[in-house]
Formats: sequence, C-alpha cells, structure tokens
Amino acid sequence: MRSVGIRVLAQPLNLGVRSISTTAAIRSHIGSSPVKYTNEVQISHLQTPFSNTDSRFFNKTTLTVKGPLGERRMAIEPFVSLEFIAAKEGAGENAEHQLVVSIEDAEIKKQRAMWGTTRALIQNCVTGVTEGFSATLRLVGVGYRAAVENGKLVLRLGYSHPVEMEIPEGLKVGTPVPTRILINGTDLQQVKLYAAKIREWKKPEPYNQKGIFVNDETIRKKDGKKK
Repeated sequence: MRSVGIRVLAQPLNLGVRSISTTAAIRSHIGSSPVKYTNEVQISHLQTPFSNTDSRFFNKTTLTVKGPLGERRMAIEPFVSLEFIAAKEGAGENAEHQLVVSIEDAEIKKQRAMWGTTRALIQNCVTGVTEGFSATLRLVGVGYRAAVENGKLVLRLGYSHPVEMEIPEGLKVGTPVPTRILINGTDLQQVKLYAAKIREWKKPEPYNQKGIFVNDETIRKKDGKKK
C-alpha cells in the first residue's frame, strides 16, 4: 500500500483578500515646482475655452505665453489652478516671477497625472518662446544630401526621385551642409515630430550604419552573415 505524502504550505493561500494601503497620495515633485520666468515673458490665463469647434476643449481654459521668439497657447484642465507670484519690487529687469500649479484633489489619479504634465508643458512653452528648441539630423550614406528649395525640404536618399517635404508653419529648417539638417522652433513636440517624419524616409540600419540619425543617435553595428 502506497503512502500518501501531505505537503504543508509555508505561507497561507491568498484567497482574494486585497491589502489596503493607508499611505497618503504622493505629491507630484514636478508639479509642485514653480515655473520661473523673467519680464521678457508674458503669461496670461484666459477663462475662455481653448477651442470653440472641438468639443474636447469646451471645458478647458486657455493659457497664453508670449516671448521674444513668438507665442504659444495650451489648454488647461478645469481642475488645475494657476497662481501667479510676482517678483519682489526693486529686483531689476532680470527678476524672476513664479507660476505655481496646483490641483483640486490629489487623491484622484487623473488629476495627479495631469499635475506634473501641465507644469512640464508650461515650462516647455516658456523655454520655447525664450530659447527655442532645435534638432540636428545627420545624413549618412553615399549620395545622401538635403537642401531647402522653394520653401520645401528636398531629400536625395538614393531613390529614383527626390523626396519633397513641406515645412510646417512655425518651424525653421536649414541645411548648413548637404548632410546636415537643422530644425528650430518654439514647440518641442512639433520639432520632434518633424524630425521623426524625416527619419522615417531612411531609418538607420545596423549593417552598413547608413540612414538618417537624429541628434546624437547611434546604432550598434551588426556583422553580416558569414559563410
């Protein structure tokens, strides 16, 4: 007659009992940091809807940021509050003003997520209208070259015909040398998006190390198949 072994579990089974955390919601380290700007930047928070045609923005207010390089606008969620703190009197022309972002309820996940996101987007607007954003693309390949002709970016990448790309409004595109493309603009997202669209025409490949590289992008070289 065979003996039957009985295994004893070291730990009790978890029968669907969930533990409840009693810790408070973590504050956003990014959202709680104030946005600092000087007198050359003018920020206005308008209570008018961000868009009168798109229903997604009917209940969102409008933030306008003006600076030496242009103007930016962004939507503000209804649960986000903005507090403007002026610089102290007599601080001079380079005095720093502050914009503090806060939310209604830090217990709500969506509000916590948008807290840091809103603060980061406002900071990008301030940086964009004062310093601007840029991207550099390198064309690596035999015969690869680029030029700006008739207001369009023209790429010659070994195809039977040149590739012509419209330059979006708000961006400045230049080719100091045929194998370099410089993109400048006040909108970080727009600069990155246009750089990504250019890169799509010739993605860097790992065997011959050819393609369009963005900024300091590198790619690990692979060896071909050996016989």
